[in-house]
Amino acid sequence: MLIWRRNLYVLFSAQMLSMVGFSMVLPFLPLYIKELGVGTWGTIEFWSGMVFSAQAITMMISAPLWGAVADRYGRKLMLIRATLGGAVLIALMGFVNSAEQLTLLRALQGLVTGTIPAATALVASATPREHSGESIGLLQTGTWIGVAIGPLIGGVIGDTFGFRECFWITGSLLALSGFATILWVREDFRPAVTDKRQSVLESFRGLLSAPNMLSLYGVTFLQTTGRMLFFPIAALFVMELMQSASGAAVATGLMMGINAVTGSISAVWLGRIGDRIGHLRILLFSLVASIGLYLPQALVDATWQLILLQALTGFAYGGILPTIGALMNLQLPAGTQGATYGLNASITAAGRSVAPLLAAVFAMWLGVRSVFILAAAIYGLAAIVVLHVAVTKDSPSPPGQ
Repeated sequence: MLIWRRNLYVLFSAQMLSMVGFSMVLPFLPLYIKELGVGTWGTIEFWSGMVFSAQAITMMISAPLWGAVADRYGRKLMLIRATLGGAVLIALMGFVNSAEQLTLLRALQGLVTGTIPAATALVASATPREHSGESIGLLQTGTWIGVAIGPLIGGVIGDTFGFRECFWITGSLLALSGFATILWVREDFRPAVTDKRQSVLESFRGLLSAPNMLSLYGVTFLQTTGRMLFFPIAALFVMELMQSASGAAVATGLMMGINAVTGSISAVWLGRIGDRIGHLRILLFSLVASIGLYLPQALVDATWQLILLQALTGFAYGGILPTIGALMNLQLPAGTQGATYGLNASITAAGRSVAPLLAAVFAMWLGVRSVFILAAAIYGLAAIVVLHVAVTKDSPSPPGQ
């Protein structure tokens, strides 16, 4: 088997295990905070927000820096750091005694972890460019499979054994991913000639000046913001549709799980098609499909309708992340995969930080249903940016473009 394919399959498995672990603990974090209590000041609601935002904010700061380090010293090393470092920090979360301690560890988690950009940079640097869409799509599939099944496993373990055990199991899964990377992933790393002479700032300046790269980062921010708008209000909207709190959590979990499954199915398929017909076409199609699927969600009057539309939305979304990743791989300067996907992770974290605030404001002023219209508008803006990229390309395209 070709080395790049073996690496891909190992990293697919490692990424799936990592995301199962990460997503196991997310659904019950507010309940865990309530169980821990607050040791200093502030409410449970305040510290719940801090626990979720702390990790996103610190990752937004650290991801580009780790990416630059990866380009100088190797992407495999950075993936080992992210998985084993995350294993220690998340296992420690099972021993905390207050919401403040948990928030501190979550902030450190954002500084140390980042398995997705590390794995993506490693795959992109080792994969032939004509297979970029397929490879990044398969890696994304591993992420979504983990996100789909992790909450279910975490819920069962949390109800059966307790919340703390979930953190220890998550730490074990991340450690397993790290050791799998050490043992079975091979990287023939050769830093670019200019790496040692350039400052980090100069590296990012050169990266952002690459053709269309700034536009692709803009699309990353917009699609992340648009997708994450729904998450803070999902359970509330399902409860409104069901006219009861009973069963709303199960229905919300089912909806999110199905969304992740359809996304995982379409990621590899649309990535392969993009390798053949061009990733810009797939990206534009997926964004337009997302617009058409978000708008009717503002009009649903039954839970099954929302679940069906969210399943289709997941299918469309599966064509967005892999194509952005593949387009970046085709455009990035040589030897900058770590910086490229590290900065992309930072921008993704920024979108995750902005989206809950936007959703809260629109839900408060215009009602929960207005959030879907806002999401469609944001995806529309992303589609305009992609159209601009397609129209303004003035040089011969690399393969797959």
